[in-house]
Parts: sequence; C-alpha cells; structure tokens
Amino acid sequence: MILEVRDLSVEINKRKTLEGINIGIEKGQIYVLFGPNGSGKTSLLMTIMGFPGYKVKKGGIFFDGQEITKKTVDERARLGIGIGFQLPQDIRGVKLRDLLKICAGKKPNEELSPEEEALVEKFNLKDLLDRDVNLDFSGGEKKRAEMLQLLLMKPKLLLLDEPDSGVDLESLKLIGEEIQAYVKKNKASAFVITHQGYILEYLKAERACVLLDSAIHCRNKPEAILENIRKKGYRECVKCWEGKD
Repeated sequence: MILEVRDLSVEINKRKTLEGINIGIEKGQIYVLFGPNGSGKTSLLMTIMGFPGYKVKKGGIFFDGQEITKKTVDERARLGIGIGFQLPQDIRGVKLRDLLKICAGKKPNEELSPEEEALVEKFNLKDLLDRDVNLDFSGGEKKRAEMLQLLLMKPKLLLLDEPDSGVDLESLKLIGEEIQAYVKKNKASAFVITHQGYILEYLKAERACVLLDSAIHCRNKPEAILENIRKKGYRECVKCWEGKD
C-alpha cells in the first residue's frame, strides 16, 4: 500500500467531519472517491495532506510504510504526496514561470529542462508563463496550470480534488490523459475526488467508494458505482450496495 487511512476520525472547529474512515490505495493504483457536496471529501484530502485545522481525533494515516499522522504539510510533500485543489487561488506578484521552476526543483537562474518545457507546451500554457499565477486565467487555464505544477513535483501520490470541475472538455481530456500517463510512467498512485464522474472517461481507475454522512460505503468498480448514483442518487446507491433495499 502507498496510502492507508485507518479508522480515521477528524474534527474541524470541534465539529465532527469524518468518522471511522478506512481506505487503502495500492502503489500504481487510481482510486476514486464519490460523494455529495458537504460529505467531507475535501476534508479527507486536506487531512491526508496535513493542513492545519483538521484535527485527527482517532486513527492514523500511513504513507509508503510509515505513519505520517503528526507530520506537517511540507514533511508530507517531501515524502512524495502532492495535492491539486478544486479552486486554485490567484497568486499576485508570482509569475507562473517562476512557480513552475520551484515545483521542478530549479533555482531562479535555471531553466526548465527540454522535457519540462515540452510538458508546458502540452498543457498549452506557454503564453501564460510571464503572467501572475492564475490571475485572470480561465477555469480551464487554472486547472491546467494546477496539474502542471503538481506533475512537475513528481509526487508518488496525487490527491486530486475534483479535477473535472469547472473545465472545458478539451482541458478535461488533456488533464485526464496526462494524469493517466504520469501514473503509468512513474508507477505513481492517485486518489481522485469526482462529483459527476466526467474525469473517468480519461482515467482507468481500479477502485472507488462513496463518502456519505462522514463514513465510507460502496467499495466497488467506479463505473458500477457511478451508474448506480446516476440512477438512484447517493443514499439509494448506498442502500443498494449494502443490500438494504
């Protein structure tokens, strides 16, 4: 396992957000998390990444064989965990070119390698390199820039918060295919939140589950779960998979 979440319970501002979460992601695996808005999907990713404010009350998080429950965000990043946000923020005063160099581990006076430059071209971001990060970018441009930054850091585990949210079809196809290619080439893993499932047209995900009422349900193939959600909604989907209907 590259990631194991064991009996995890989390609070935010003394309010229970997650309870008894158990998830295991294998090396080289793409794992999908479905769930309605407000179910705690983003909170789970933020907790795995170690963001302040997400207080672990019970259980633990293990990455690549070691417990990381008490490690800081930067410590987890150095171990090989990277996160792509649903709503990337504008960063005034920082050029995209400079941020990409940081992500690629370059010094300010160094240039990106030919391989990295080719990735910039592939993500169609060359014309944005000298602009402030995400400032006045379109939704698709923000998501493409976010994914490029993440891939340049070469994480072992990608945490992706709704990569198919707010993007045009061309950007969605590009993002999905590049994530798939990165996972295959680097034997990396990905934990992907999706609400509507569009990204699954371009990702070959092996496993999925549903997060509902702060708990995990319905471990199965992502296509089967998504079809059931579309037909019956989340609650009826959970009842169906648990044999309660």
